[in-house]
Amino acid sequence: MMSKALFALAVLASVPAEGQALKNHNSNAPVDFEADRIEVQDRADRAVLAGNVKVRQGNLALDAARLTVSYTGAITAGNPTVQRLDASGGVTVRSPSETASGEFASYDLNRRLITMIGSVTLNQGSNVLHGGRLVIDLNSGRSVVDGRSSTTAPGVIGGAGGRVTGRFSVPQHSN
Repeated sequence: MMSKALFALAVLASVPAEGQALKNHNSNAPVDFEADRIEVQDRADRAVLAGNVKVRQGNLALDAARLTVSYTGAITAGNPTVQRLDASGGVTVRSPSETASGEFASYDLNRRLITMIGSVTLNQGSNVLHGGRLVIDLNSGRSVVDGRSSTTAPGVIGGAGGRVTGRFSVPQHSN
């Protein structure tokens, strides 16, 4: 049972990531994870990692309190086919140049979309954006921050008044 979850996570190594925010991400790197607990739910085709979850692949990192790996019963190259990753509880996604945080994150491997909701913050150097929802399209490299999330969870809104807020730094010129 435990090895099926390991194989489910290992299949992530074959998913290409070419998005602008992740342009240097090595999608062929092995996927390493650690958690306080893992539960494989074979009949539901999922594995649940809980407690200080850390996932690493190359220079991309995801930290959360809980991660659910959903896969199909189909076997590809000896591994279950991972469909979706759902993270919750103070989720942080980091690359060498960006950091995004929010309450929830979902990675749809088929559509190659990462969606974060709930008090989302996106940092790139000294630039910062706050909103309710962040969607990163790994196919096009386009990232969109919305003021309000598309959830009905209480208290899950974006910046001040449900608007996107932020600060862009500008080059300093001498007078």
